[in-house]
Amino acid sequence: MSKELPQPQQSEEVDLGQLFKLIGNAFERFFNFIGSIFYKLFLVFVWFVFFVKKHFIKFVIAGILGIVLGVVLEKTSEPVYKSYVTVKQNYPTGENIYSSIGYYKDLTRQNDIATLKYALDIEESEATSILDFDIEPVITENQKLQNFDAYIKTLDSAVASTVNYDEFVENTQNYTYRNQQITIKSKTRSNFKKVFEKIIENVNTNDFFKREQEKDLAELKDEETSLLEALKQSDSLQSTYKRVLEKVLDKETGSQTSITIEGSTQIDKTKEFDLFKSDLELRNKLIQNRRKQADKQYIIEVISSKQESGSIDNKMDVLGVSIGVKLYYAFLLTLITFFVLLGIDFVRFLEKYKGTV
Repeated sequence: MSKELPQPQQSEEVDLGQLFKLIGNAFERFFNFIGSIFYKLFLVFVWFVFFVKKHFIKFVIAGILGIVLGVVLEKTSEPVYKSYVTVKQNYPTGENIYSSIGYYKDLTRQNDIATLKYALDIEESEATSILDFDIEPVITENQKLQNFDAYIKTLDSAVASTVNYDEFVENTQNYTYRNQQITIKSKTRSNFKKVFEKIIENVNTNDFFKREQEKDLAELKDEETSLLEALKQSDSLQSTYKRVLEKVLDKETGSQTSITIEGSTQIDKTKEFDLFKSDLELRNKLIQNRRKQADKQYIIEVISSKQESGSIDNKMDVLGVSIGVKLYYAFLLTLITFFVLLGIDFVRFLEKYKGTV
């Protein structure tokens, strides 16, 4: 029996050796695969460099022709004017504004002049001249960080630890930001103000937001009345305190005076500074209340504008970047030339490959 015991150990050693060999082969194949990918990428890069070098003069000619085309179109085409207003939302109107601007934008793209004229209550000639609408938030990175910090403070510490800044910004809709910029492009530069005013009026006359505004203003007005009554009582209490203090000082110079308020479980000793501090807090609350009332007077309001007459817009959007017309056409023709030459080389490659089959 003792002679047969080592045999299973030899079998286990053989199995482990095969396992390590398999693992080593797997790693070798994996690194060979990664190496082949980098090698092919390097070959693509080398091919691209030689391709550009081979056709460099053609790309330069295409770029020059694009610039010339851009100059010609800029001189001969009808000018496009752009103007904008920046509005502040005192109520959560963002979704409504974005849907409205999207609706107007679709009408201009579909050339539905009659509906656009009715929606904005403008003349047909004014509706015909409008080329595009757009809206985007006006916010800095610092303001986004402040919004993120304020949001984190509203969460439980355990939940807050799972939220990062990038996810917060990505999941925040553009229409939720308070300041928004509305842009209009038109063939003429004289009808922007009327259109902007109508867009803002449509939001300010929305029935839902008007009801919310009425409720908020009524609540703030009631709060103002309560604050004024509290201030009146505070002034009366200060006057009473001063009269009592003056009478006591007449009898005992330098003595400490206390005022007993009936109905309390203890005697409250109130000093003049405490009364003044309370009065100051009430006045600050009153100031804040009246500021809120002023903010609630308008559902949305214009904070800056360039609406009297638009400026010429000679920019084109390429991958979200605005560039000049000449540079745009130079880039466009160069890109077209690149793909045409690439297609020609590919066809030639296929013809060579077909001959070898």
